[in-house]
Amino acid sequence: MRDPFGREITYLRVSVTDRCDLRCVYCMAEEMTFLPKAELLTLEELERVSAAFIRLGVRKIRLTGGEPLVRRDVMRLVRGLGARIGHGLDELTVTTNGSQLTRFAGDLAAAGVRRINVSLDTLDPAKFTAITRWGRIEKTLDGIFAAKAAGLAIKINAVALKGVNEDELDRMVAWCGEHGFDLCLIETMPMGDIDGDRTDQYLPLSIVRARLAKSWTLTETDYATGGPARYVNVGETGQRIGFITPMTHNFCESCNRVRLTCTGTMYMCLGQDDAADLRTPLRASGDDAALEAAILEAIERKPKGHDFVIDRRRNRPAVARHMSLTGG
Repeated sequence: MRDPFGREITYLRVSVTDRCDLRCVYCMAEEMTFLPKAELLTLEELERVSAAFIRLGVRKIRLTGGEPLVRRDVMRLVRGLGARIGHGLDELTVTTNGSQLTRFAGDLAAAGVRRINVSLDTLDPAKFTAITRWGRIEKTLDGIFAAKAAGLAIKINAVALKGVNEDELDRMVAWCGEHGFDLCLIETMPMGDIDGDRTDQYLPLSIVRARLAKSWTLTETDYATGGPARYVNVGETGQRIGFITPMTHNFCESCNRVRLTCTGTMYMCLGQDDAADLRTPLRASGDDAALEAAILEAIERKPKGHDFVIDRRRNRPAVARHMSLTGG
C-alpha cells in the first residue's frame, strides 16, 4: 500500500478499547464518558480487519488503547495475531500503562510479543498519582519488572510536561540505563478536551534535548522501530533516547502508519479528522473484498501531514477526539 505521497504503509496501530484504568491529566478528563460496549468491534472482528491489513502489506501491528490489557479476553486477539508472525506479519507490539503487566507479561511473551512500550512519566510516587489521578506507581513498576523477567524488551514512554516532570528527566535517563530500558520522550499533543490548560504543560523537546546534552553524551543513530521517534545513543548507559516531536518538528515525511479504533474507524492521520468506516464493509459480508477495497480507498486519502499547533489564544484542542479513542 502506498499513499498519494509515495509513502509505503506498513504499520497499523489498533486501539482495542477506549477504556483505561488511569486518568492521565494530559490524556483525558477525570470523568470520562466511554463508548457503549455494543459499539466496539468484537475481538474476532479486530483480528479479521488486522488480517486484511496484513494481506495488503502491513508488517507491524501495535495494540493500544485506552489501556489494551483491560479489555476482557484480549489475549485471544494477541494470540491470534501472534500466530501470524512469520506469515506476513513481522512484529506484534503493545503499548500499556503497565498496571496489568504482572498478570499478562508471561502470556504476552508466549504469544510472540517481543517488545512493549510502557507509559511512565515520573519516578516520584506522589507525582505519579497526581499525573494519573488514580494510579499507584508500585503497580506499574511491578508490571515493568515482571515484563523484564518474562524476557520482553521495554521502552519507557514519558510525556515531557513543563513544571511537572522536567526536573527529573536526567533521573529517568539514569534509571532506564540502570535497568536496560530505552526511553522515549514525547511532546504533549493538543487532542481532546481535558480538565486543564494544556498550553501550560507544553515543553518543547528541543529544550529538553539541549538540557540532557549537558549531562549525557548523545550521539545520532539511524536506529528506528517503525514509529515516529528519532533516536540518539546515550554514551554513558548504552541505551537510547527517542524524541517524538509532533509540535517542534513533525515527522510526517516518513509516516508509514494508520490507526484503527475499537469501533472500526480508520484514521489515516493522528492529527486530522478524516476517517474511513471499516465496520460497515466488515459486517456486510464474510467476503473481505469490500473491506480491502475500503482500506485501499482510505489510503488514497492519507494527508501529507498533521495540523497540530499549540494555540495559546483559543486554548482548545487541534483535534476534538481523545487520544484514548484514536489509540495512544
